[in-house]
Amino acid sequence: MPATPSTPRSGPRISTERRSDLARGYRTGSSRYDRVRPGYPEASADWLLPPGARTAADIGAGTGLFTRLLIQRELEVTAIDPSEDMLAVLRERLPAVRILAGTAEETGLVPGSVDVVAIAQAWHWCDPEKAAVEAARVLVPGGTLAVLWNQLDVSIPWVHRLSRIMHAGDVYSPGYRPDFGPHFAEPESKQVKWSQALSTSDVIDLARSRAYYQRADAATRSKVERNLSWYLHDYLAFPAGAGLALPYFTSAWRARSET
Repeated sequence: MPATPSTPRSGPRISTERRSDLARGYRTGSSRYDRVRPGYPEASADWLLPPGARTAADIGAGTGLFTRLLIQRELEVTAIDPSEDMLAVLRERLPAVRILAGTAEETGLVPGSVDVVAIAQAWHWCDPEKAAVEAARVLVPGGTLAVLWNQLDVSIPWVHRLSRIMHAGDVYSPGYRPDFGPHFAEPESKQVKWSQALSTSDVIDLARSRAYYQRADAATRSKVERNLSWYLHDYLAFPAGAGLALPYFTSAWRARSET
């Protein structure tokens, strides 16, 4: 249902320089990213996509974790990302997908060319005003901007502590809603709770896949790994290599273009 006007609109503010610095962490390690990062619930994809949609741009596609759901729903997809390392994995996994090097602010698409612009796990990397303007430009009249992201469910105490050790706390506060600007109708939202099955070694690899770890020095990386191993195996008492269910929630937002 639509977000209420009283809901806070503010989210994380990352300078252009800081965003570029953190994003450099995703120029390597894409195979690990693809293996341990969570996908997205089927229910979120089904809710986001409008009836009759045939074409989509998956912006910030990375290794194609959301691209796969779009293809499964028989959309013709153009995958866009600035990281060639990420796109190399996507190209291997989904060889039939059209791929462009680009960003949410400069997609390289022609005007009015897609029914859906999807931005999965990448909204916090965007300049939101420029990304919304670019989405409106490339969408057909009445097309849909579909934005979603996964966050660890830090309402659960052990997950909250895990997120702190991983430096993977909430990107957005629970009350956050994106502002898509004057070219879009008021966004609607849906949240889905679910769990990802991982081993304890996968959880450590999950930390390694994050921007904080990627941009850290060797001493900081070693500290993160030691703390995680202690927390998982000594404090939580998981045997080495044991499986666990890591709780997430997926926030999804959709808005109709009014241009």
